[in-house]
Amino acid sequence: MSDAGLAAAQEKMREAGVVAGAIQTFSHYYRQLESGVTGIIAEDDITPMDDPVMLDQLKVDDDQARDAIGKTVIIKLNGGLGTSMGLDKAKSLLQVRDGKTFLDIIVDQVMAARAKYGVQIPLLFMNSFRTREESLEVLAKYPELPVAGLPLDFIQNQEPKLRADDLTPVRWLADRTLEWCPPGHGDLYNALLGSGILNQLIDAGYRYACASNGDNLGAGPDATIAGWFASSGAPYA
Repeated sequence: MSDAGLAAAQEKMREAGVVAGAIQTFSHYYRQLESGVTGIIAEDDITPMDDPVMLDQLKVDDDQARDAIGKTVIIKLNGGLGTSMGLDKAKSLLQVRDGKTFLDIIVDQVMAARAKYGVQIPLLFMNSFRTREESLEVLAKYPELPVAGLPLDFIQNQEPKLRADDLTPVRWLADRTLEWCPPGHGDLYNALLGSGILNQLIDAGYRYACASNGDNLGAGPDATIAGWFASSGAPYA
């Protein structure tokens, strides 16, 4: 393990066009890995939230709720493959009910919310280089889904796989794509900023984001939650 491994990985990322912020983040965690940090949080270190606010306890004015949901973008994290389910494609392409995939149901939820509240709620997918093509093929059957001036997706960054013995980048000449992996959900912030999507959303008047996994159908657009969050002044909830 040495500076040479990190330098080689950084150069590989630069050559692939990975944004500077993502390279900086990768470098930070490379050093942690090199020093033996596991990232594991012990249960004894976690403090439980004993009295969380419940949805049915929220009191939000209808106009306030509608205004907030109209400034909210729904972001679905869609970069992972369903390998644990025996799939070699995006997990969100799995059929879950009445022949519909996760993607189909997500679209239904957003379109229903648009009709209910009379606002244009953007739906954005953070895809990876492995999930983008197939996901956009499915979404193409919903021509009414895109919001003018905004794309349907943006691509999360990629980082090189590392050898376990010396932490240098893996080489796999038979299929160079196997030398890379998506960096995970935490890349959302770097990907939003580096892709320019963040500035596009702000310029279009959007102020809030609801981000969740592509297979989380419980995290649909909710004007009450949006209104509560907008009035809370919190940066994150």
